[in-house]
This record gives sequence, C-alpha cells and structure tokens, in this order.
Amino acid sequence: MKKKFKLEDLDCANCAAKMEDAIKKIDGINDASVSFMTQKMMIDAPDDRFDSIVEEAVAVIAKVEPDCKVIL
Repeated sequence: MKKKFKLEDLDCANCAAKMEDAIKKIDGINDASVSFMTQKMMIDAPDDRFDSIVEEAVAVIAKVEPDCKVIL
C-alpha cells in the first residue's frame, strides 16, 4: 500500500532528509519520501503491516523534530 500524509510545522529541509533516511530504515518498508517543499510524507509498505509501520514513522518524525505533526 502506498499512501501520502500531510505534515505540519516541518521547519527545515535538513530535518526532512533525516526523517526520510530514518523512515527508510524501518523494517518492512518498501519506500518512503519526506518533502520539505510540499510538507508531505509518502510511505509504501505491505498492507498487512502498514499501520504499525506508519506508527513507527510518526515516532521517528517526533524524535527528529518534536514540533512536526503528521495528519493521519
């Protein structure tokens, strides 16, 4: 499954790159991207584990930039 999520308060392109790198390392993820320009995150992961992978991605984002919120 591939899905896009809106991000709020993503403040810098460097943080977006760190988030993307960390999300791509999550076990089971096929692909991911975090765009500072569009304030969006795309996750591609297997349907059966999608929700748990999204939860991990949200935790990664909170760790890199605590003010950034993911609109689920």
